[in-house]
Amino acid sequence: MASNSLSSWTQKQNKLFEKALALYDKETPDRWQNIARAVGEKSAEEVKRHYEVLVEDLRHIESGNVPYPKYRSTGGNR
Repeated sequence: MASNSLSSWTQKQNKLFEKALALYDKETPDRWQNIARAVGEKSAEEVKRHYEVLVEDLRHIESGNVPYPKYRSTGGNR
């Protein structure tokens, strides 16, 4: 999985990226340029690649290739 390539993105940039994706859909002209402008400090090519990596990761998760994490129960039902 390509998640390691996402590490150069800050939490703030990821949040801006998510908001911009919601604002600029597939039909938006110059979508990647608009998203890059919204994120700041990233090129249109970088945001497009970031999106492609996330889509790839989702495909792996949905296909069952990524095991679910085993969380410890913190509730009162032990």
